[in-house]
Amino acid sequence: MCIQMSKTVQEERLRWVLPIVRKQKSLKETSTWCPYSQRSLERWVAAYKQGGKNALTPHSTRPKTCPQETPLEVKERILEIRKRTPKCALKIHWQLAKEGIPLHPRTIGKILKQEGRVRKYRVKKMKYKYIKAQRAVGELLEIDVKYVPGKVAGQRYFQYTAIDTASRWRHLAVYDEQSSYHTLRFLKEVLERFPHRIQAIKTDNGTIFTNYYSGTNKRRDQTVKTLHPLDIFCKENNWVHYLIDPGKPAQNGMVERSHRTDQEKFYAQHTFLNFSDLQNKLKQWNIEYNNLEHCGLHGKTPNEFLTEFKNTHPPYVCA
Repeated sequence: MCIQMSKTVQEERLRWVLPIVRKQKSLKETSTWCPYSQRSLERWVAAYKQGGKNALTPHSTRPKTCPQETPLEVKERILEIRKRTPKCALKIHWQLAKEGIPLHPRTIGKILKQEGRVRKYRVKKMKYKYIKAQRAVGELLEIDVKYVPGKVAGQRYFQYTAIDTASRWRHLAVYDEQSSYHTLRFLKEVLERFPHRIQAIKTDNGTIFTNYYSGTNKRRDQTVKTLHPLDIFCKENNWVHYLIDPGKPAQNGMVERSHRTDQEKFYAQHTFLNFSDLQNKLKQWNIEYNNLEHCGLHGKTPNEFLTEFKNTHPPYVCA
């Protein structure tokens, strides 16, 4: 004996309703062996009598309107921010809060997902619990150099970056060469613009920062024959110069992450006519970055963080 299985929900419900409607079996008797409740059978029978078999097709119970739905103008503002700057839901939440629009980050995330503004495929990453060191402003600055992608007017340029690990405040500058001279020139600019006392800097082991790993500059006891100009500069300003371990760029992770942001949000979206155009656009980008909300600062911008720090600490005046 072959029993044909129901292919749809409508067929399955019709299978139990028809004998009851045709009075071949009673509803109470059918409910004794039916896998569904008596109340369900009563609803299906009533729906069949009112609208026929089409009434047995399940319909969505989702409400067509919601009194607490986010206003359309707020949704358009969220999409406008996302289109202009690819901020995450949390950063959009902070920006809207400054505009007087309180909205939960999860709500913003749902709106972005409904509008197809998120990545379709996400890779689940391992989450590690790091112990973050609480640093004061100026306690440690990370310094590094990045190649400017491609050539500008047929010439290669280099971007120097200094970032304060406490406030995420940055200073950028571009030069036509990377050398010890330009390193000192860049640090003098940082001294002029950073309003607080710098205690230490951290760099990689490039020859523009140190000569410790230069074989010709080592004695047999592994001491350095001549000091690097940067080490002399640090000694004059009473700074500590930290070097990362060879082959461990993650130890300079904050400035490396900063370079990735530069690549994605600045260099990939701009073209430059000449060196002056590159300098002007980079200056505007640095101003925008220092006024951008950071998750590590709990929604504050680097400039806001420095302002709050300045209110509680006297400014440092360079002698």
